[in-house]
Amino acid sequence: MGSRRHGPYTRPRRRPRRGPSRLHRRTTCTRGAAPASPASRRTTHRRNYAHPVGRPSPLTCDGPFTEKDTPLATADRLHTLLTQPQCALGVFIPAGVHQTDVQCRQLDHLAQSGADLFEIGLPCANPVLDGRLIRSAYHRALFKGDVIDRTVRAVAHAASLRPTVVMTYWEPVHRHGPEHLARLLADAEAAGMMVVDLPRDEMLRWHHAAHAAGLSAPRLVPRATRGTDLPAAADGASGWLYAPASTGPTGYQGPLDLKALGAFTQRLRAASPLPVASGVGISSPDLAAAVAPLVDAVVIGTPIVRALLSDPAPAASVTASFAQALHTRIGGPLDA
Repeated sequence: MGSRRHGPYTRPRRRPRRGPSRLHRRTTCTRGAAPASPASRRTTHRRNYAHPVGRPSPLTCDGPFTEKDTPLATADRLHTLLTQPQCALGVFIPAGVHQTDVQCRQLDHLAQSGADLFEIGLPCANPVLDGRLIRSAYHRALFKGDVIDRTVRAVAHAASLRPTVVMTYWEPVHRHGPEHLARLLADAEAAGMMVVDLPRDEMLRWHHAAHAAGLSAPRLVPRATRGTDLPAAADGASGWLYAPASTGPTGYQGPLDLKALGAFTQRLRAASPLPVASGVGISSPDLAAAVAPLVDAVVIGTPIVRALLSDPAPAASVTASFAQALHTRIGGPLDA
């Protein structure tokens, strides 16, 4: 008797269709809005507190979710935010430092205090661009274990509140597999993922993996990049270009060379139509207000991480002080 699998009249067994990921939730986004000009984006700082707030993450809260969204829609939310006239405030927090329920409450408070977008850090053992404080936070998260699970849960909840981008290094991406990790984070409704030390010979693979999953692939462009090399540095990027405000590691608390930063962001805009975000060294609300006219988003990290590691309660007030300074400052950058 012939095998059923190979019989001449037996239809091949079909693989079951996979339904939508249980991580997909309803999000609210404004579509079709015409992007503002670069000049208007950096001269108008009117605050709109009517942010769309999505439903709680199914990884942390109970409740049915009937309306589904696509990874592309989450990227649209990020694009809509970054092309509004006012400069957006991004808040970085490392995933996995606290228990999931604690981290979700922290994200809720930060969103309510003025965060326009979240940057969630996927912990790495050797974060070469980060200073002592964020290194310590990553090591604490790694010591607790279950880093990927904790990161996905943090991203899922953050994305239910604000557009969310994951920030990490190539080592964990390579270890877990670019394609697998991109799909995992897209299912958690991340809008994008920025690999800050992406090797040149891995760029094509990562960009293909991110595109296939529906993630944007923001790029950090070092300040030392020469003008002739900027188009190549921005090639393949999507979502935003990240211009460090300081040439030092995260946690830098000295003065910023705003003229040099302004000239660099102008060269970036000439090389690419993508929005420009800036972070690293924006250690005070006054510095955030000074950088805001130059870019489309200011991202703060160390001031928030310092509060979260010592006493989580002040983190919301720190965020509120940056948000108030960022959106009430009108005019040119301060001298520094």
